[in-house]
Amino acid sequence: MKLLLYIYITILGFSIVSCQKTEKNVINSQDYNQYLGLKKNITTDNLNLRLGFWNKKLNGDSTRIVALGPIAKVYTKLFQTTGDIAYLKKAEQTLEKAVAVAAIGKEGYLLALSRNYIAQHRFREAKEIAQEAYKIGINPKASEMVLFDISMELGAYKKAEKYLENIANQSDYNFLIRLAKWNDYKGNLDATIRYMEKAKRIAEDSKKQELLLWSYTNLADYYGHAGKIRKSYNHYLKALEIDPTNMYAKKGIAWIAYSYEHNPNEALRIINATTDDHSSLDYVLFKTEIAEYLNNQDAKEENLKHYFKAVKDSRYGVMYNSYSALIMAEEFGDFENATKIALQEVKNRPTPESYDLLAYILALQGEHQKALKIVKSHIAGRTYEPEVQYHIAEIYKANQMEEKVMSIKKELLESSYELGPILAHKIEML
Repeated sequence: MKLLLYIYITILGFSIVSCQKTEKNVINSQDYNQYLGLKKNITTDNLNLRLGFWNKKLNGDSTRIVALGPIAKVYTKLFQTTGDIAYLKKAEQTLEKAVAVAAIGKEGYLLALSRNYIAQHRFREAKEIAQEAYKIGINPKASEMVLFDISMELGAYKKAEKYLENIANQSDYNFLIRLAKWNDYKGNLDATIRYMEKAKRIAEDSKKQELLLWSYTNLADYYGHAGKIRKSYNHYLKALEIDPTNMYAKKGIAWIAYSYEHNPNEALRIINATTDDHSSLDYVLFKTEIAEYLNNQDAKEENLKHYFKAVKDSRYGVMYNSYSALIMAEEFGDFENATKIALQEVKNRPTPESYDLLAYILALQGEHQKALKIVKSHIAGRTYEPEVQYHIAEIYKANQMEEKVMSIKKELLESSYELGPILAHKIEML
């Protein structure tokens, strides 16, 4: 089972990628122990202080627009820091109020609301809001940046490319990180890293914490993709130096422990020491995968139970649809409900990845020819995501297309770390 789409990197221990692995050990617990199990979350405390300040500014008058923007920003940051979905929804409500009452600066509030919808995977609504901001026309490039992000999420790649051309500026941080994302989509990892490194230098010159954290954690991911594990690790540490509570960086180090060094117990120690302050379901899924790797069925079932209980919260909306559908199909053989969710994902977000989810679920229930038809029509040649490539290989194998399987297998062996040891073993069996 492969549960993690958002932890990005490449493995070790199976002899498959020994040519890429130059060191046996990269992580050192003495580097990051100080960031684990912090008794006081200073970041959250400071955010709550700021929230109190701006709430006082409202003085009981909810139409005072000057405070609504900062309040929404604090709620958004609290969501990122704690993983509590309540904060993301509070940011949404605050921004909707700001949009309703703003006479000046409405464009900015619309774009902030659009980004909030993106975080909730409400991409079509996000598109409508961003287009409304674009029509105002005060800052069209800001709108085009958000529209680029949405187009990528919706699989509208030609539109995304057009927006990217419109905002082109090699000295602009926001353009460079999107150019990096575009090259990642195109499968050009060297260019992706090159543009992110350029963006990082701009961030370092600016000394802006938010830009630095984004740069370091994203570069760490991309370095992992490229098999540069020590660089990946060092950039996660750089992020923690800035924000000791940064759970994304801690998760990245845990993934290195798990997938590169084959040390699942250390990975669990890192995750367990930090999840008291962070409730994101991503970490529950990570722990589920580690439990499977350790053949600890009780822990796996406990984590899955926790996940499904939590994801019933209507505030999550469709954010975890792909995960839920995959688990339903792989773990419980609930193909009917898994297929319903996959069809909903295709409708809401017609990307190659959404079609892959549908095709793979069909393949799991024995509909191999239907799955192959979807691969040919909507997936093959349209994405370079390793997990998608693995699913394609399984579908080809089920349709006795061995030559195509071997071609994909060769490439997949180079992505073992990113996929994790469970899938790496399945790839060996192709």
